[in-house]
Amino acid sequence: MSTKDFIEKDFYKVLGVPKDATEAEIKKAYRKLAREFHPDANKGNTKAEERFKEISEANDVLGDPKKRKEYDEARALFGNGGFRPGPGAGGGGSFNFDLGDLFGGQQPGGGQAGGGFGGGLGDVFGGLFNRGGGTGTTRTQPRRGQDIESEVTLSFTEAIEGATVPLRMSSQAACKACSGTGDKNGTPRVCPTCVGTGQVARGSGGGFSLTDPCPDCKGRGLIAEEPCEICKGSGRAKSSRTMQVRIPAGVSDGQRIRLRGKGAPGERGGPAGDLYVVVHVGAHPVFGRKDDNLTVTVPVTYPEAALGGEVRVPTLGGPPVTLKLPPGTPNGRTMRARGKGAVRKDGTRGDLLVTVEVSVPGDLSGKARDALEAYREATADEDPRAELFQAAKGA
Repeated sequence: MSTKDFIEKDFYKVLGVPKDATEAEIKKAYRKLAREFHPDANKGNTKAEERFKEISEANDVLGDPKKRKEYDEARALFGNGGFRPGPGAGGGGSFNFDLGDLFGGQQPGGGQAGGGFGGGLGDVFGGLFNRGGGTGTTRTQPRRGQDIESEVTLSFTEAIEGATVPLRMSSQAACKACSGTGDKNGTPRVCPTCVGTGQVARGSGGGFSLTDPCPDCKGRGLIAEEPCEICKGSGRAKSSRTMQVRIPAGVSDGQRIRLRGKGAPGERGGPAGDLYVVVHVGAHPVFGRKDDNLTVTVPVTYPEAALGGEVRVPTLGGPPVTLKLPPGTPNGRTMRARGKGAVRKDGTRGDLLVTVEVSVPGDLSGKARDALEAYREATADEDPRAELFQAAKGA
């Protein structure tokens, strides 16, 4: 079926959906019609078979967002109804035109088709119908570079504050020996199988064709007459490079960071791939981390916990802060020093969570021991475990 026939067909009408139908509506309409007109359900019914083919053709285009967009643009270009004849000269006659003018083809005499379009529409419809441009043209497509994954280990402080680190990476890039041509002499020839497009078509059963990378040139569109000894004709060789990579502040252990366009270089003007960096963070002898907050355990004396007082607490990379302990502070209580934690995505900081740990001395001087003995005698009537045993009996 010709390109003209496809453009003239109203696939929306075939499926019975409006032009602004959603993907879900198109899929639902196709499934309903496919069940109704499927050949297995209409044995010997040639009309149903033809209808099923039309439905499949329509779904192949409208069910693919990219093809649907190109189809809509093409129909809009020709009055939303295909190739309608315009008003002729001298009153009422039809306007005759050569499709070669529109699709960039050759005129019967072998010359280039004329007209103001200059063959450009061949590229428009080539994208929709998996064809190239005009006769003899090749359109080797740019290829995006591969994504690269690397790892980096940071200290605890570097992860909190951010750091610039060198990364040595290996990836596939244009072979320097043959300038990326794959040919020893730098003069590869166009692949005769795909005619330089790097793709070959295979039938999909719906009037259109799908494309696969060309098996002969591996999608490059070119074949080396004398393959390069370094890249073996692929045009790509292993390349190593060192990059200075900025790791943002506040990164956590195991986080995977994406750096756009920092991966392997593309081919034939294609964009570079992305770089993914997996971050490993070392431990800190004093501080820990909980989400955007830092944690620290601070020992206090029994008098400080019982009577209250002020204690100095270290911070990561900054001056100490002073926290006020209220009288009767229990062991394990956590207090908060605001704004002294890890950096968040919005640039603000989390908090420093300070956990109090009552320090019990292992060796007492005589004076300290006498003071504690006196305290024990003064509190002999108090039993801190009385409520514990009472609750145990009542349970």
